[in-house]
Amino acid sequence: MQLLKKYFPELTSEQLDKFNKHKELFIDWNSKINMVSRKDMDNLEERHVLHALSIAKVVKFLPGTKVLDVGTGGGFPGIPLAIMFPETRFFLIDSIGKKINVVKDLVQQLELKNVETGNIRAEDFKTKVDYVVSRAVTRFNKFLPWIENNISDKQLNGTMNGVLYLKGGDITEEMEELDLFCNEYEISNYFDEEFFETKKVIHIPKQW
Repeated sequence: MQLLKKYFPELTSEQLDKFNKHKELFIDWNSKINMVSRKDMDNLEERHVLHALSIAKVVKFLPGTKVLDVGTGGGFPGIPLAIMFPETRFFLIDSIGKKINVVKDLVQQLELKNVETGNIRAEDFKTKVDYVVSRAVTRFNKFLPWIENNISDKQLNGTMNGVLYLKGGDITEEMEELDLFCNEYEISNYFDEEFFETKKVIHIPKQW
Protein backbone atom coordinates (compact mmCIF):
# COMPACT_ATOMS: atom_id res chain seq x y z
CA MET A 1 0.00 0.00 0.00
CA GLN A 2 2.91 2.32 -0.65
CA LEU A 3 1.03 4.40 -3.20
CA LEU A 4 -1.89 4.92 -0.83
CA LYS A 5 0.44 6.07 1.91
CA LYS A 6 2.18 8.40 -0.55
CA TYR A 7 -0.93 10.13 -1.88
CA PHE A 8 -3.24 9.82 1.15
CA PRO A 9 -1.05 10.26 4.24
CA GLU A 10 -4.16 11.04 6.27
CA LEU A 11 -5.34 7.40 6.10
CA THR A 12 -5.65 5.80 9.53
CA SER A 13 -4.08 2.46 10.43
CA GLU A 14 -7.59 0.96 10.45
CA GLN A 15 -8.22 2.17 6.91
CA LEU A 16 -4.86 0.86 5.71
CA ASP A 17 -5.67 -2.50 7.29
CA LYS A 18 -8.94 -2.58 5.36
CA PHE A 19 -7.17 -1.77 2.10
CA ASN A 20 -4.68 -4.58 2.74
CA LYS A 21 -7.45 -7.03 3.57
CA HIS A 22 -9.39 -5.90 0.50
CA LYS A 23 -6.39 -6.71 -1.71
CA GLU A 24 -6.07 -10.21 -0.24
CA LEU A 25 -9.79 -10.90 -0.63
CA PHE A 26 -9.94 -9.51 -4.16
CA ILE A 27 -6.96 -11.58 -5.32
CA ASP A 28 -8.65 -14.70 -3.94
CA TRP A 29 -11.96 -13.92 -5.61
CA ASN A 30 -10.34 -13.00 -8.92
CA SER A 31 -8.73 -16.45 -9.05
CA LYS A 32 -12.26 -17.92 -9.01
CA ILE A 33 -14.13 -15.34 -11.08
CA ASN A 34 -11.98 -13.46 -13.55
CA MET A 35 -13.04 -9.85 -12.99
CA VAL A 36 -9.80 -8.11 -13.98
CA SER A 37 -6.90 -9.24 -16.17
CA ARG A 38 -3.71 -10.79 -14.79
CA LYS A 39 -1.75 -7.72 -15.90
CA ASP A 40 -4.11 -5.48 -13.95
CA MET A 41 -3.93 -7.77 -10.94
CA ASP A 42 -0.18 -7.19 -10.87
CA ASN A 43 -0.98 -3.47 -10.63
CA LEU A 44 -4.14 -3.65 -8.53
CA GLU A 45 -3.23 -0.81 -6.17
CA GLU A 46 -2.40 1.60 -8.99
CA ARG A 47 -4.91 0.74 -11.72
CA HIS A 48 -7.95 0.02 -9.58
CA VAL A 49 -7.66 1.24 -5.99
CA LEU A 50 -5.74 4.46 -6.63
CA HIS A 51 -7.72 5.11 -9.82
CA ALA A 52 -10.93 4.85 -7.80
CA LEU A 53 -9.57 7.22 -5.16
CA SER A 54 -8.81 9.91 -7.73
CA ILE A 55 -12.43 10.90 -7.11
CA ALA A 56 -11.42 11.67 -3.52
CA LYS A 57 -8.94 14.24 -4.87
CA VAL A 58 -11.81 16.03 -6.63
CA VAL A 59 -14.54 15.84 -3.96
CA LYS A 60 -14.21 15.29 -0.21
CA PHE A 61 -17.57 13.74 0.62
CA LEU A 62 -19.07 15.22 3.78
CA PRO A 63 -20.70 12.99 6.42
CA GLY A 64 -24.21 12.07 5.35
CA THR A 65 -23.46 12.22 1.62
CA LYS A 66 -25.11 9.50 -0.50
CA VAL A 67 -23.22 8.03 -3.46
CA LEU A 68 -24.42 5.54 -6.09
CA ASP A 69 -21.83 3.41 -7.93
CA VAL A 70 -23.38 2.24 -11.22
CA GLY A 71 -21.94 -0.87 -12.85
CA THR A 72 -19.61 -1.40 -9.92
CA GLY A 73 -18.19 -4.64 -11.39
CA GLY A 74 -15.64 -5.85 -8.85
CA GLY A 75 -16.45 -2.97 -6.50
CA PHE A 76 -14.65 -0.09 -8.18
CA PRO A 77 -14.73 2.78 -7.50
CA GLY A 78 -17.23 2.15 -4.70
CA ILE A 79 -15.34 0.00 -2.19
CA PRO A 80 -12.12 2.07 -2.03
CA LEU A 81 -14.23 5.23 -1.67
CA ALA A 82 -16.31 3.60 1.08
CA ILE A 83 -13.13 2.80 3.01
CA MET A 84 -11.90 6.37 2.48
CA PHE A 85 -15.21 7.96 3.55
CA PRO A 86 -16.73 5.82 6.34
CA GLU A 87 -19.42 8.42 7.13
CA THR A 88 -20.69 8.53 3.55
CA ARG A 89 -23.43 6.11 2.47
CA PHE A 90 -22.67 4.09 -0.66
CA PHE A 91 -24.95 2.06 -2.92
CA LEU A 92 -23.08 -0.37 -5.20
CA ILE A 93 -25.18 -1.85 -7.99
CA ASP A 94 -24.56 -4.06 -11.00
CA SER A 95 -26.87 -5.95 -13.34
CA ILE A 96 -24.54 -8.98 -13.41
CA GLY A 97 -25.34 -11.25 -10.49
CA LYS A 98 -22.00 -13.03 -10.11
CA LYS A 99 -20.16 -9.71 -9.88
CA ILE A 100 -22.43 -8.24 -7.23
CA ASN A 101 -22.17 -11.48 -5.24
CA VAL A 102 -18.40 -10.92 -5.06
CA VAL A 103 -18.92 -7.31 -4.03
CA LYS A 104 -21.42 -8.34 -1.36
CA ASP A 105 -18.90 -10.79 0.11
CA LEU A 106 -16.13 -8.18 0.07
CA VAL A 107 -18.37 -5.67 1.83
CA GLN A 108 -19.32 -8.20 4.50
CA GLN A 109 -15.78 -9.39 5.16
CA LEU A 110 -14.46 -5.83 5.29
CA GLU A 111 -17.31 -4.91 7.65
CA LEU A 112 -18.24 -1.85 5.63
CA LYS A 113 -21.37 -0.72 7.46
CA ASN A 114 -21.78 2.24 5.10
CA VAL A 115 -22.34 0.13 1.97
CA GLU A 116 -25.45 -1.45 0.45
CA THR A 117 -25.31 -3.66 -2.65
CA GLY A 118 -27.90 -4.54 -5.26
CA ASN A 119 -28.25 -6.76 -8.31
CA ILE A 120 -30.32 -4.26 -10.26
CA ARG A 121 -30.12 -2.00 -13.28
CA ALA A 122 -29.53 1.69 -12.75
CA GLU A 123 -32.95 2.53 -14.22
CA ASP A 124 -34.61 0.53 -11.43
CA PHE A 125 -32.75 2.21 -8.57
CA LYS A 126 -35.11 4.70 -6.89
CA THR A 127 -33.17 6.25 -3.98
CA LYS A 128 -32.06 9.88 -4.34
CA VAL A 129 -28.30 10.43 -4.02
CA ASP A 130 -25.90 13.36 -4.11
CA TYR A 131 -23.48 11.81 -6.59
CA VAL A 132 -23.38 8.99 -9.10
CA VAL A 133 -19.93 7.51 -9.68
CA SER A 134 -18.89 5.07 -12.38
CA ARG A 135 -15.92 3.87 -14.37
CA ALA A 136 -16.41 4.14 -18.15
CA VAL A 137 -19.51 1.94 -18.27
CA THR A 138 -20.77 3.43 -21.55
CA ARG A 139 -21.04 6.68 -23.49
CA PHE A 140 -22.47 9.65 -21.62
CA ASN A 141 -25.53 9.92 -23.87
CA LYS A 142 -26.56 6.41 -22.79
CA PHE A 143 -25.44 6.71 -19.18
CA LEU A 144 -27.11 9.96 -18.12
CA PRO A 145 -30.70 8.88 -18.96
CA TRP A 146 -30.21 5.88 -16.66
CA ILE A 147 -29.52 8.03 -13.62
CA GLU A 148 -31.04 11.46 -14.35
CA ASN A 149 -33.84 10.94 -11.81
CA ASN A 150 -31.55 9.71 -9.03
CA ILE A 151 -29.64 12.90 -8.26
CA SER A 152 -31.01 14.98 -5.41
CA ASP A 153 -31.72 18.69 -5.68
CA LYS A 154 -30.67 19.18 -2.04
CA GLN A 155 -27.08 20.40 -1.95
CA LEU A 156 -24.89 19.10 0.90
CA ASN A 157 -21.32 19.32 -0.43
CA GLY A 158 -19.38 22.25 -1.82
CA THR A 159 -19.11 20.50 -5.20
CA MET A 160 -22.42 20.48 -7.08
CA ASN A 161 -24.45 17.29 -7.05
CA GLY A 162 -24.07 15.25 -10.21
CA VAL A 163 -22.00 12.58 -11.93
CA LEU A 164 -18.34 11.79 -11.18
CA TYR A 165 -17.16 9.60 -14.04
CA LEU A 166 -13.75 7.96 -14.48
CA LYS A 167 -12.78 8.05 -18.14
CA GLY A 168 -9.76 8.23 -20.42
CA GLY A 169 -8.99 10.12 -23.61
CA ASP A 170 -10.79 12.99 -25.33
CA ILE A 171 -14.44 13.44 -24.34
CA THR A 172 -15.18 16.47 -26.55
CA GLU A 173 -17.36 14.56 -29.01
CA GLU A 174 -19.36 12.86 -26.27
CA MET A 175 -20.05 16.10 -24.44
CA GLU A 176 -21.09 17.84 -27.66
CA GLU A 177 -23.73 15.12 -28.09
CA LEU A 178 -25.23 16.16 -24.78
CA ASP A 179 -24.75 19.93 -24.89
CA LEU A 180 -24.06 19.88 -21.14
CA PHE A 181 -21.41 21.64 -19.10
CA CYS A 182 -18.78 19.50 -17.38
CA ASN A 183 -15.60 19.90 -15.35
CA GLU A 184 -12.57 17.85 -16.41
CA TYR A 185 -9.95 16.95 -13.82
CA GLU A 186 -6.71 15.47 -15.13
CA ILE A 187 -5.72 12.67 -12.75
CA SER A 188 -2.08 13.23 -13.69
CA ASN A 189 -2.31 16.44 -11.63
CA TYR A 190 -2.71 14.29 -8.53
CA PHE A 191 -0.76 11.09 -9.27
CA ASP A 192 2.66 10.76 -10.93
CA GLU A 193 2.31 7.27 -12.46
CA GLU A 194 2.34 6.98 -16.26
CA PHE A 195 -0.93 5.03 -16.19
CA PHE A 196 -2.80 8.23 -15.29
CA GLU A 197 -1.48 10.42 -18.14
CA THR A 198 -4.71 10.21 -20.15
CA LYS A 199 -7.12 9.49 -17.28
CA LYS A 200 -9.69 11.98 -16.04
CA VAL A 201 -12.43 12.51 -13.51
CA ILE A 202 -15.39 14.05 -15.34
CA HIS A 203 -17.78 15.99 -13.13
CA ILE A 204 -21.16 16.69 -14.73
CA PRO A 205 -23.18 18.90 -12.37
CA LYS A 206 -26.94 18.35 -12.37
CA GLN A 207 -28.34 20.61 -15.12
CA TRP A 208 -31.70 19.06 -15.79
